[in-house]
Amino acid sequence: MYRQKQRQQRLIMTAAVALLPLAAACGGEQAGSGGQAGSGEVSAERPVTDVRWNIDRVTADGTTRRAQGEAHLTFDKKTGKVGGRLGCNHVNATATVRDGHITLGRPSTTRMMCDASLMKTEKALLGLFNSTLNYRVDQETLTLTSQNATIVRAVAAE
Repeated sequence: MYRQKQRQQRLIMTAAVALLPLAAACGGEQAGSGGQAGSGEVSAERPVTDVRWNIDRVTADGTTRRAQGEAHLTFDKKTGKVGGRLGCNHVNATATVRDGHITLGRPSTTRMMCDASLMKTEKALLGLFNSTLNYRVDQETLTLTSQNATIVRAVAAE
């Protein structure tokens, strides 16, 4: 039974690593695409899609914490998916990026247990999925805001 669980974990990790480059979100946003005032589009130096966004801070339940681990998300315009790491586990989901909003589907994750600080970051980030978020890009910074007031600040990877 132990070997079967090990094989299953290896299979999940292999699938996650194989799918990670495909992960992402589709949408019509483009930096400087000439969105009209009030249209919900944000004119920015960077688009939301096809950029690795390193999670810097997470505000949940009124408390702001630095993200732990190597938390990051990448929205893939071509495949309409998001993929990345939540601090401990890898994640993939459908994602639609459109008019200042990102709709995230049900997450598929690996199931590793990590240090409590990593799991706090992960729990807050998992709360973003199965919902629609508002987003704003300001130069190299992406801010995601959920309906339950969780705010995630991410910085574009170099």
